Amino acid sequence: MTDEQVTGWALAAGRGDPAAAAAFVRATQRQLRRFLHHLAGPADLDDLTQETYLRALRSLPGFAGRSSARTWLYTIARRVAVDHVRAAVARPRLARVDDWQGAADAATLADRPRFEDDLALRDLLGGLSDERREAFVATQLLGLSYAEAAEVCDCPVGTIRSRVARAREDLVSALAAGGVPRRGRAPGVAG
Repeated sequence: MTDEQVTGWALAAGRGDPAAAAAFVRATQRQLRRFLHHLAGPADLDDLTQETYLRALRSLPGFAGRSSARTWLYTIARRVAVDHVRAAVARPRLARVDDWQGAADAATLADRPRFEDDLALRDLLGGLSDERREAFVATQLLGLSYAEAAEVCDCPVGTIRSRVARAREDLVSALAAGGVPRRGRAPGVAG
């Protein structure tokens, strides 16, 4: 799907076209989930995805198409992830699972072809600062342009370029050292 198609569906959905709204969600759901997974972790991924779409669908009538609909959606998703992390830090929760081994086994059987690779990537990305991880995921994993990532992250393009370059340096150093980036895991961020 091209950005023009997705943006067209968003604009039509904003005018009340339910088929366009469904097409917009189908076209963006996979990448949105990937983006949220890297920002906030897998634990509440379904809830974060749903909250992002709820906010987006409520806001579609005001979407004017000045940026691509994907960029606009990722901006909303970033806010949802930030709100989620803030809430998690404010109210830590305990998980009570009787069959912890079964839950762990089920988590490893998710739709990931190479679970170990995903864990290694999550560990490496989790070791980056929030800002560097956001910029890196947006540009290198989701394929947003630097301008689009700047809009999503609400900062200048030069800042995105700097954050991506520093994230690459941190990741290369971590790979060379066989561990996570030297800055360590950012506080309050799920892996």
